[in-house]
Amino acid sequence: MPKDGLMAARSAAFVVAALGPVAAILSPLPARADTMAPWYTPATTRAAQFADFREDHRRTVVEFQPFRAELLGTGSDGTALRLTSLNPYVNAWFVLETGEGRSARSWHLENAAPELFTVSLGEDGRTLTIESEAGTTVCTPWEGELEAARQSNLPYAPICDQRLFLRNRGSGSRTTREAVTDFLRSYVPFGESLINVIKDTLYEDAYLTSAQTMDEAEAGSVVAALGQADLRSHPVMRSNLRVDLVGAEATQMEAGSWYAVQNAPGIYASVVQPGMVSQAVLNVPGANGLDGVENRSDVHMFAFDLSRFDLRYEIGTDHPQVDWSPRPSGAGRDYSLPGPDGFGTLDPLQMTGMLNPIFIDRVAGIFAGGFKRDHGAWRLTDFAYTNHGHHYGFVVNGVVLSRLQPGLATVYVLQDGSVHMETWSEDMDFLLPHIRFARQNGTPVIEPNAEGVGVPGTQVRSWMGGNWSGSAEAQLRTLRSGLCEREVDGRQILIYAVFMSVTPSGMARTFQAYHCDYAMLLDMNSLDLTYSAVYAREPGSPTFTIEHLDRRMAESDSRHRDGTPMGRFIEFSDNRDFFYLLRR
Repeated sequence: MPKDGLMAARSAAFVVAALGPVAAILSPLPARADTMAPWYTPATTRAAQFADFREDHRRTVVEFQPFRAELLGTGSDGTALRLTSLNPYVNAWFVLETGEGRSARSWHLENAAPELFTVSLGEDGRTLTIESEAGTTVCTPWEGELEAARQSNLPYAPICDQRLFLRNRGSGSRTTREAVTDFLRSYVPFGESLINVIKDTLYEDAYLTSAQTMDEAEAGSVVAALGQADLRSHPVMRSNLRVDLVGAEATQMEAGSWYAVQNAPGIYASVVQPGMVSQAVLNVPGANGLDGVENRSDVHMFAFDLSRFDLRYEIGTDHPQVDWSPRPSGAGRDYSLPGPDGFGTLDPLQMTGMLNPIFIDRVAGIFAGGFKRDHGAWRLTDFAYTNHGHHYGFVVNGVVLSRLQPGLATVYVLQDGSVHMETWSEDMDFLLPHIRFARQNGTPVIEPNAEGVGVPGTQVRSWMGGNWSGSAEAQLRTLRSGLCEREVDGRQILIYAVFMSVTPSGMARTFQAYHCDYAMLLDMNSLDLTYSAVYAREPGSPTFTIEHLDRRMAESDSRHRDGTPMGRFIEFSDNRDFFYLLRR
């Protein structure tokens, strides 16, 4: 269900609706004045950039950004400087250009704490300046620090007293993994300035260890509120889900029930098979019948109580890409453009394929993202011949890397941290300045009907209409993952599920039984593409245990030199996109 803040924002947007979509963009949600101050852009410039964003022509990913703002300066050594904030409302990613002509260089910078740090070129345009309530940090990284950071090959190389990171394209090579491991071991425990600034100023007493505990009464109340899935029966199941549970064994879980995960407050697990779904659920129109194999295939689920977590998203070093999918043809493809948005690469932006190590002591869970670009567009139906084939859109740290397309199932996170799942439409463009993360993937598996009850999406029974794809052997029934949202006693619950062998109809019936308000497909066909793990910590312990949604997913992890597991997406770069949850 939409949040009160989102509804208020939509009400405010209606006030300017008569002025057209650009007016809505020019009257965005309130932004923090302190982080916006250096980045003032006249309304006419913003209107022109947003109008250009909607046009089709060749450009770079930086030129594509509709809310970008730039500052010009000259370093004390005479170096020409251009600092571009790719989205000042989100205040996370910047491109610093140094030098001119053949000596020009571009550097992709990430703000270590967008909620706290204001980044600029200072009043005189001669230094990189990071301001916060704790004071001002001034640096001139173009005088050697940036080059050293790039040569380190670390996916996130700290600069400017660790207030900023230079992002380097990640690598999965053993040499780089060992360098990252050494970096994590020496840098992540912190105890120094940056983490103290963040803890004391932003999170105060709610940071880290105090957020790790959860008494059994609270866990029990959430389990009770989640209730049981609507099944014919609730037999005890033995499955490949292997996590430590509160008061139960993973090998003895009652189908359709929820169990709190030990030492992972706010995370719950459940198992089921589609054939157990009740007749009342099956009687709701909108899905096909299920066959015998599908009925007996296991489904594993993690549920996350979003009152305890921030949801974030990062793309991989290679996927999803931003060039053309081979699927659209005819009117759906413009061969004069390198990609549907006017660019075919993300240069000069650098994709790391892992989370920023500053978050490793807050990470609670991870799950793999959606389709890669090749499969992320339509081959047939009207969607194939309009909007360049409706390539699935995605946004990272407020930067639109691929347009959000109308009619597609979308999960997005606003600047205020609220998480939403719904079908995107053009009249939602007023949210774009304040979307920090977003991912589209096909059409809805579950969507609300006129009464607000979740029912099978309108395209669940249409193979081409829903762009559901199949296995490499063209089997419609295959391993799939999906994401669903529901609200329970005022708590927003996000459910990630892996279905061992299902069609979209099997997914829809299962999510229905679990009372989902909205659900969407993510990826499919193998356990490495549907990977998910949670990170359990003993209270007060800085170390974590990796617990997978399916024990066979451990094969996707690497190993440290001493043989201990190295968490995928956490301790080494990956070529695929992923979502991650951080403890508040």
